[in-house]
Amino acid sequence: MRTLIPFIAAAWFVMPQPAGAQSRCADCHFANMDASFAEHISDWERSAHGRAAVGCESCHGGDAGTFESVLAHRNILPPSHRASPVNRINLPATCGKCHAGPFAVFQESRHFALLRAGDPNPPTCSTCHGEVAADLLSPKGLEGQCARCHGADRTYQRTEYPAQARLMLQNIRDVRVQLKEAESLIRRVKDTARRAELTAAADQVRVPLTEAAHAGHAFRFEGLQERVDTARVRVTALLERLANR
Repeated sequence: MRTLIPFIAAAWFVMPQPAGAQSRCADCHFANMDASFAEHISDWERSAHGRAAVGCESCHGGDAGTFESVLAHRNILPPSHRASPVNRINLPATCGKCHAGPFAVFQESRHFALLRAGDPNPPTCSTCHGEVAADLLSPKGLEGQCARCHGADRTYQRTEYPAQARLMLQNIRDVRVQLKEAESLIRRVKDTARRAELTAAADQVRVPLTEAAHAGHAFRFEGLQERVDTARVRVTALLERLANR
Protein backbone atom coordinates (compact mmCIF):
# COMPACT_ATOMS: atom_id res chain seq x y z
CA MET A 1 0.00 0.00 0.00
CA ARG A 2 1.24 3.48 -0.85
CA THR A 3 0.30 6.85 0.56
CA LEU A 4 1.04 10.51 -0.06
CA ILE A 5 2.88 11.92 2.89
CA PRO A 6 5.33 14.62 1.82
CA PHE A 7 7.41 15.24 4.88
CA ILE A 8 10.70 16.93 5.36
CA ALA A 9 13.29 16.37 8.04
CA ALA A 10 14.13 19.97 8.79
CA ALA A 11 17.76 19.32 9.63
CA TRP A 12 18.53 17.21 6.58
CA PHE A 13 21.77 18.25 4.91
CA VAL A 14 21.74 21.89 3.89
CA MET A 15 24.97 23.11 2.36
CA PRO A 16 25.75 26.64 3.62
CA GLN A 17 27.85 29.10 1.69
CA PRO A 18 31.42 29.78 2.87
CA ALA A 19 31.75 32.07 5.87
CA GLY A 20 31.31 35.68 4.87
CA ALA A 21 29.62 34.84 1.57
CA GLN A 22 26.90 37.26 0.54
CA SER A 23 24.53 37.34 -2.40
CA ARG A 24 24.71 40.59 -4.32
CA CYS A 25 21.49 39.49 -6.01
CA ALA A 26 19.60 39.77 -2.73
CA ASP A 27 21.34 43.04 -1.82
CA CYS A 28 20.34 44.58 -5.13
CA HIS A 29 16.77 43.35 -5.06
CA PHE A 30 16.30 44.66 -1.52
CA ALA A 31 17.73 48.02 -2.54
CA ASN A 32 15.49 48.16 -5.60
CA MET A 33 12.35 46.61 -4.18
CA ASP A 34 9.89 45.58 -6.86
CA ALA A 35 6.37 44.84 -5.67
CA SER A 36 6.26 41.63 -7.71
CA PHE A 37 9.32 40.26 -5.87
CA ALA A 38 8.83 41.80 -2.43
CA GLU A 39 7.17 38.79 -0.81
CA HIS A 40 9.55 36.37 -2.50
CA ILE A 41 12.75 37.98 -1.25
CA SER A 42 11.25 38.70 2.18
CA ASP A 43 10.41 35.01 2.51
CA TRP A 44 13.99 34.20 1.50
CA GLU A 45 15.48 36.54 4.10
CA ARG A 46 13.49 34.92 6.93
CA SER A 47 14.19 31.39 5.76
CA ALA A 48 16.92 28.86 6.50
CA HIS A 49 18.18 29.65 2.99
CA GLY A 50 18.65 33.31 3.88
CA ARG A 51 20.33 32.49 7.20
CA ALA A 52 22.74 30.14 5.42
CA ALA A 53 23.45 32.78 2.72
CA VAL A 54 22.14 30.51 -0.03
CA GLY A 55 21.67 33.32 -2.54
CA CYS A 56 19.29 33.78 -5.47
CA GLU A 57 21.93 32.60 -7.93
CA SER A 58 22.06 29.18 -6.27
CA CYS A 59 18.65 28.36 -7.75
CA HIS A 60 18.00 30.91 -10.49
CA GLY A 61 21.48 31.16 -11.98
CA GLY A 62 22.95 34.49 -13.06
CA ASP A 63 26.08 36.30 -11.94
CA ALA A 64 26.07 37.24 -8.24
CA GLY A 65 29.43 38.93 -8.53
CA THR A 66 28.18 42.11 -10.18
CA PHE A 67 25.63 44.84 -9.57
CA GLU A 68 25.33 45.51 -13.33
CA SER A 69 21.77 44.45 -14.10
CA VAL A 70 22.29 43.03 -17.58
CA LEU A 71 25.32 40.97 -16.55
CA ALA A 72 23.72 39.85 -13.29
CA HIS A 73 20.64 38.49 -15.09
CA ARG A 74 22.47 36.94 -18.02
CA ASN A 75 21.20 33.43 -18.87
CA ILE A 76 18.43 33.53 -16.25
CA LEU A 77 15.28 31.88 -17.59
CA PRO A 78 11.73 32.41 -16.28
CA PRO A 79 10.27 29.55 -14.21
CA SER A 80 7.84 28.78 -17.03
CA HIS A 81 10.74 27.90 -19.35
CA ARG A 82 11.33 24.15 -19.53
CA ALA A 83 15.10 24.62 -19.18
CA SER A 84 14.89 26.85 -16.09
CA PRO A 85 16.37 25.27 -12.95
CA VAL A 86 13.28 26.48 -11.05
CA ASN A 87 10.79 25.06 -13.52
CA ARG A 88 8.59 22.69 -11.50
CA ILE A 89 9.95 19.67 -13.37
CA ASN A 90 13.59 20.62 -12.71
CA LEU A 91 13.07 21.90 -9.17
CA PRO A 92 13.75 18.58 -7.38
CA ALA A 93 17.19 18.33 -9.02
CA THR A 94 17.91 21.98 -8.20
CA CYS A 95 16.95 21.54 -4.55
CA GLY A 96 18.77 18.21 -4.56
CA LYS A 97 22.11 19.96 -5.05
CA CYS A 98 21.97 20.70 -1.32
CA HIS A 99 19.14 18.45 -0.10
CA ALA A 100 20.61 15.25 -1.49
CA GLY A 101 18.81 12.88 0.88
CA PRO A 102 15.24 14.04 0.19
CA PHE A 103 15.95 14.22 -3.55
CA ALA A 104 17.30 10.67 -3.65
CA VAL A 105 14.20 9.17 -2.05
CA PHE A 106 11.78 11.47 -3.90
CA GLN A 107 13.04 9.93 -7.12
CA GLU A 108 11.64 6.60 -5.92
CA SER A 109 8.12 8.00 -5.80
CA ARG A 110 5.26 7.79 -8.26
CA HIS A 111 5.00 11.57 -8.04
CA PHE A 112 8.51 11.99 -9.45
CA ALA A 113 7.79 9.68 -12.37
CA LEU A 114 4.62 11.58 -13.23
CA LEU A 115 6.41 14.90 -12.86
CA ARG A 116 9.18 13.86 -15.24
CA ALA A 117 6.55 12.64 -17.70
CA GLY A 118 5.13 16.16 -17.86
CA ASP A 119 2.00 15.62 -15.78
CA PRO A 120 1.06 19.08 -14.40
CA ASN A 121 -0.59 17.74 -11.25
CA PRO A 122 2.04 15.94 -9.12
CA PRO A 123 3.69 17.94 -6.33
CA THR A 124 7.20 19.26 -6.54
CA CYS A 125 9.37 20.63 -3.73
CA SER A 126 7.67 24.03 -3.62
CA THR A 127 4.24 22.42 -3.34
CA CYS A 128 4.88 21.43 0.24
CA HIS A 129 7.77 23.70 1.26
CA GLY A 130 7.10 26.98 -0.51
CA GLU A 131 9.21 28.62 -3.17
CA VAL A 132 12.04 29.90 -0.96
CA ALA A 133 10.75 29.89 2.60
CA ALA A 134 11.61 26.25 3.39
CA ASP A 135 8.23 25.91 5.08
CA LEU A 136 7.12 22.86 7.01
CA LEU A 137 3.42 22.37 6.39
CA SER A 138 1.13 21.81 9.35
CA PRO A 139 -0.73 18.49 9.38
CA LYS A 140 -3.92 20.24 8.22
CA GLY A 141 -1.96 22.12 5.56
CA LEU A 142 -0.54 18.85 4.27
CA GLU A 143 -3.99 17.29 4.20
CA GLY A 144 -5.21 20.22 2.12
CA GLN A 145 -2.37 19.88 -0.37
CA CYS A 146 -2.97 16.16 -0.81
CA ALA A 147 -6.71 16.76 -1.21
CA ARG A 148 -6.06 18.96 -4.24
CA CYS A 149 -5.45 15.77 -6.21
CA HIS A 150 -6.80 13.05 -3.94
CA GLY A 151 -9.94 14.70 -2.60
CA ALA A 152 -13.44 13.71 -3.61
CA ASP A 153 -14.08 14.17 -7.35
CA ARG A 154 -10.45 15.13 -7.95
CA THR A 155 -7.94 14.02 -10.57
CA TYR A 156 -6.76 10.88 -8.80
CA GLN A 157 -8.43 8.28 -6.63
CA ARG A 158 -7.46 7.14 -3.12
CA THR A 159 -9.39 9.78 -1.22
CA GLU A 160 -8.17 8.29 2.06
CA TYR A 161 -4.67 9.63 1.43
CA PRO A 162 -5.15 13.23 2.67
CA ALA A 163 -6.42 12.16 6.11
CA GLN A 164 -3.68 9.55 6.40
CA ALA A 165 -1.08 12.17 5.54
CA ARG A 166 -2.39 14.54 8.22
CA LEU A 167 -2.36 11.79 10.87
CA MET A 168 1.14 10.61 9.99
CA LEU A 169 2.62 14.09 10.06
CA GLN A 170 0.87 14.89 13.34
CA ASN A 171 2.30 11.73 14.90
CA ILE A 172 5.80 12.60 13.71
CA ARG A 173 5.50 16.16 15.01
CA ASP A 174 4.31 14.88 18.42
CA VAL A 175 7.35 12.63 18.77
CA ARG A 176 9.67 15.45 17.73
CA VAL A 177 8.19 17.68 20.42
CA GLN A 178 8.87 14.97 23.01
CA LEU A 179 12.41 14.53 21.73
CA LYS A 180 13.05 18.27 21.95
CA GLU A 181 11.84 18.22 25.56
CA ALA A 182 14.13 15.29 26.35
CA GLU A 183 17.12 17.03 24.77
CA SER A 184 16.46 20.12 26.86
CA LEU A 185 16.51 18.01 30.02
CA ILE A 186 19.65 16.15 28.90
CA ARG A 187 21.55 19.43 28.58
CA ARG A 188 20.93 20.05 32.29
CA VAL A 189 22.51 16.76 33.37
CA LYS A 190 25.80 17.57 35.06
CA ASP A 191 27.30 14.09 35.16
CA THR A 192 29.31 13.80 31.95
CA ALA A 193 29.05 10.03 31.57
CA ARG A 194 25.30 9.99 32.19
CA ARG A 195 24.75 12.88 29.82
CA ALA A 196 26.66 11.02 27.09
CA GLU A 197 24.56 7.90 27.72
CA LEU A 198 21.30 9.87 27.49
CA THR A 199 22.49 11.66 24.38
CA ALA A 200 23.12 8.31 22.72
CA ALA A 201 19.59 7.26 23.63
CA ALA A 202 18.25 10.45 22.06
CA ASP A 203 20.19 9.64 18.90
CA GLN A 204 18.40 6.30 18.79
CA VAL A 205 15.07 8.11 18.77
CA ARG A 206 16.15 10.02 15.66
CA VAL A 207 16.90 6.86 13.68
CA PRO A 208 13.28 5.75 13.09
CA LEU A 209 12.21 9.38 12.68
CA THR A 210 14.74 9.79 9.88
CA GLU A 211 13.51 6.55 8.34
CA ALA A 212 9.96 7.92 8.51
CA ALA A 213 11.15 11.07 6.73
CA HIS A 214 12.66 8.91 3.99
CA ALA A 215 9.37 7.06 3.59
CA GLY A 216 7.51 10.36 3.47
CA HIS A 217 9.62 11.86 0.69
CA ALA A 218 9.17 8.65 -1.30
CA PHE A 219 5.42 8.72 -0.50
CA ARG A 220 5.58 5.22 0.95
CA PHE A 221 3.15 4.18 3.64
CA GLU A 222 4.61 0.73 4.24
CA GLY A 223 6.22 0.62 7.65
CA LEU A 224 5.97 4.37 8.28
CA GLN A 225 3.62 4.01 11.25
CA GLU A 226 5.84 1.28 12.67
CA ARG A 227 8.84 3.62 12.52
CA VAL A 228 6.93 6.38 14.27
CA ASP A 229 5.71 3.96 16.94
CA THR A 230 9.28 2.79 17.53
CA ALA A 231 10.43 6.38 17.95
CA ARG A 232 7.55 7.07 20.37
CA VAL A 233 8.43 4.05 22.53
CA ARG A 234 12.08 5.11 22.65
CA VAL A 235 11.41 8.74 23.50
CA THR A 236 8.88 7.75 26.19
CA ALA A 237 11.47 5.47 27.78
CA LEU A 238 14.04 8.27 27.59
CA LEU A 239 11.74 10.75 29.31
CA GLU A 240 11.05 8.19 32.05
CA ARG A 241 14.79 7.78 32.62
CA LEU A 242 15.16 11.55 32.90
CA ALA A 243 12.23 11.76 35.32
CA ASN A 244 13.73 9.06 37.56
CA ARG A 245 17.15 10.61 37.90
